Amino acid sequence: MLLATSILALLRAAQLHAQETELRGEVSESAILSDQQRKARSLVLAQQAAANAAAQDNAPARTYLPASAGAVPDDTDAANSSTSVFDPPQASDDASADTPAPPKPRRTSTARQNAADKAKDKAADKSKKKKSTTAATDPTTTSTTAATATTDDTDSTAADQEAANRRALTIDSVDRQKLDAGAERTAAIEGQNKKPEDDPFAATGVKWGTFVIRPTIEQGLTATTNGDSSSAGTSALLSETALRFTAASDWRENSATIDGYGIFRETVSGYPVHDAQGRIEGQLNVDLDKELRAIAKLGYEAVPESASSPDAIAGVSTQPLRQTIDGSIGVEKAIGKMRYTLTGAVSHDFYGDAKLSDGTSLSQKDQDNTLYTATLRTGYEISPALTPFTEIEVGRRAYDQRIDNEGFERSSTRLGARAGLQLDMGEKLSGEFSAGWLREAIDDKSLEAISGATVNADLKWSPQRGTTIGLTGKTTVETTTTSGESGDILYSGRLTAERLIRANLTANAALGLDWRDYVGIDGHDRILSAEAGLTWWLNRYAGLTTRVRTEKLTSNLPGRDYTANSIYLGVKVQR
Repeated sequence: MLLATSILALLRAAQLHAQETELRGEVSESAILSDQQRKARSLVLAQQAAANAAAQDNAPARTYLPASAGAVPDDTDAANSSTSVFDPPQASDDASADTPAPPKPRRTSTARQNAADKAKDKAADKSKKKKSTTAATDPTTTSTTAATATTDDTDSTAADQEAANRRALTIDSVDRQKLDAGAERTAAIEGQNKKPEDDPFAATGVKWGTFVIRPTIEQGLTATTNGDSSSAGTSALLSETALRFTAASDWRENSATIDGYGIFRETVSGYPVHDAQGRIEGQLNVDLDKELRAIAKLGYEAVPESASSPDAIAGVSTQPLRQTIDGSIGVEKAIGKMRYTLTGAVSHDFYGDAKLSDGTSLSQKDQDNTLYTATLRTGYEISPALTPFTEIEVGRRAYDQRIDNEGFERSSTRLGARAGLQLDMGEKLSGEFSAGWLREAIDDKSLEAISGATVNADLKWSPQRGTTIGLTGKTTVETTTTSGESGDILYSGRLTAERLIRANLTANAALGLDWRDYVGIDGHDRILSAEAGLTWWLNRYAGLTTRVRTEKLTSNLPGRDYTANSIYLGVKVQR
């Protein structure tokens, strides 16, 4: 019994001693040294990791220090070691410890790399360099600082790895970005800086070969107080049809134009009127070289003799039809500032028969004649806008019948001289005007020569956009077969104005003055006229047009005075 009690007492004491010494009893010096060595190794490992990250594979290889528990020396080796755990770490022979090598360049990012990623990489590099330098040079760094450096380096390495592994942007990623719903729509490329049309209701034209043709047709009614503009004319309602067209070539160097018109009038009620007239004319410009150009013209005209003409035949139902074929060819030459133009022209007039009231006809072939002329113009270009010139004209008028039905030789010789000014100021002002003297000496000595001053003008002036003012003047020698008379000189002048009120509304007006001076007798005619009109385009191809006109002839010869007032309303179609 006593033996069992003793054994039990010994076993209890051993358990109490083990609890006191192992669980919460004393700690041996070797355990303290072992713990300090582990901390020191952790500090060294942190320093080596920072240096390795800074060197980026450029530093020499280092000795591997295992951190596992089995590779740590035992307590006996630690106790016999002459190195204290409190000594500062050994200085490293690696120069990169104090001056870290720059990080190895990464692969180049794409052009669309986010700027925030670059800033983050730079911040991480600066933090890593700073912590590495501090850990390598400060011997009093504590284990807490080393642990913090290790953690920061780990975070920096992770950030670098994340940046390197980030997916690069695709080349077309910018094009695939979502559009701003509030952004304004951008105009089409072909619509950028598109110049608006000067005349949006102008005829577009029809392409025909190398020409662009612009036809126009008007159809309307004319109410007039004088059907044929004669001293015996009375009121009438007329149906009027007008056809007009222009054609222009689109050649690269030379150019050609063709213009034509036709007017047909028929009586609907009132004074009987049945007439038709028209003209077609073409022009060809050919550049022979830089300073030489040729101009050719050819035209045909058919117009009934006017009832107010000096050659009008009284008591006829239809006046004779006068037809004219004319043509010319000219050569222009520039030598320095001098300008020379030589033009040859031919014009042939032939007349139809006049139909009398009794149904018979009266021949007018004795009026058929041909005029040949040659004109030399010499000009000097003061500036591109101003060119004064002089002209000399010579010609010959030859009648088909050398002696007419009254026994007179009507053929004549023509001579004239003029001086003028040619203007070229672009759209603002262009054209020319001249004045001079003209004389036609008739072969029959019993007839007086037709002579007098000449005035010619063709000017266009645009005081502002949308407004055009024109001035035309012409001097014409009118021959006759009336017994004992030589003929007359007719001066014609027109002042016209056109105003674009709106894009689809155009107004026009005209004033006219004609003066006819008879040769061989004391006689003259004066004709005054005025006209105003409007054209309203419904669209680009059709519009409504109207005009009012008044005309008055006053003469000192008996039976020639008349007054005619008219108003027209119609529809115009163009292409």
